[in-house]
Amino acid sequence: MPASRLFIGSEIYRRSTYGSKHPLAISRVSACIDLCRSLGWLTEDVYIDSPCATPEQLRRFHTADYVAALIAAEECQRVPEETKARYHIGINGNPVFAEIFRRPATACGGTLKAVDLLSAGSEIVYHPAGGTHHGRPDRASGFCYLNDPVLGIQALLDSGVARVLYLDIDAHHCDGVQDAFAGESRVLMISVHEAGRWPHTGAIDDRAGGAARNIPVPRGLNDEEFEFLLERAVFPLASRFRPQVVVMQGGCDALADDPMSKLELSNNALWRAVRGAMTIAPRMIVLGGGGYNPWAVARCWAGVWATLRGYTIPAHLPAEAEAVLRTLVWHRSQGRNPPEHWFKHLADAPRRGPIRPEIREIAARTLQD
Repeated sequence: MPASRLFIGSEIYRRSTYGSKHPLAISRVSACIDLCRSLGWLTEDVYIDSPCATPEQLRRFHTADYVAALIAAEECQRVPEETKARYHIGINGNPVFAEIFRRPATACGGTLKAVDLLSAGSEIVYHPAGGTHHGRPDRASGFCYLNDPVLGIQALLDSGVARVLYLDIDAHHCDGVQDAFAGESRVLMISVHEAGRWPHTGAIDDRAGGAARNIPVPRGLNDEEFEFLLERAVFPLASRFRPQVVVMQGGCDALADDPMSKLELSNNALWRAVRGAMTIAPRMIVLGGGGYNPWAVARCWAGVWATLRGYTIPAHLPAEAEAVLRTLVWHRSQGRNPPEHWFKHLADAPRRGPIRPEIREIAARTLQD
């Protein structure tokens, strides 16, 4: 297997939680790591421990006062009302927790490390802890305290990369990334997201000064509709742009088993997007993102790594992998009696269906100049 395809992870995610009642009170990155290791897909020669980004590195995009507020929140484990209102720390789904600075800073450090690895000759770097695409320069937003995709793209541009494609398949629009690069000719952002869902941005006609193409899709999006959009809109746009590097945000909350969207994709559809994106440019960084069902996230992201490395998805998981999945806990109604296929199979059953006329219209409008 190509030694230039690497995986960045960290043990900080194993012990860190946003709080017992938060949607991110689940095992995600650590579950993906454990599942990949149980399958023999993640050996020490390809695993890189993520550094923690320094305040100086974070200030390339985030304001100095906001970075300082995050550090203070971690030290004190509480924030004054003025800080809550100004920086959205401790409110709006962005709780104060033990690693409120170090955890997102480690995600940023991992994405910046991925850029360094590409510069050193790696072809593909997978960093599932990344993808915090809602973070704003001066405030937290949408569970995202910092914005590692923006920092990574900035680092690529700073290194001399002339054209970066940012492809985002999260169910939620990547508002923080779009606003950061509005009007930037060296970046093309393509976002496939659920129409009408928070943060209620990313309209089809919103081109961000030429730097974006938004593909808002209707509820019930199925695998065949998603592939149609990939083949008829996403990949043609990407090829026309001729990027030197692809940064892909692989949030998996568009899966049918995820509680945070009304889309109906199987993980096969997301793996198809990854395979296609791999052909667009010679170098690629793949990030994580949304995903709020621990079994769906672990299985999907492990399959992303298999796709990147060329491993065959097994029809049935071996006992060691099944044991990893049986340790997961989800304190929601769906997690009380999980179906056996969440334990026994990596791939979902395909979610086939007709291609609705509105999907064809979305693809046509996306390609219009």
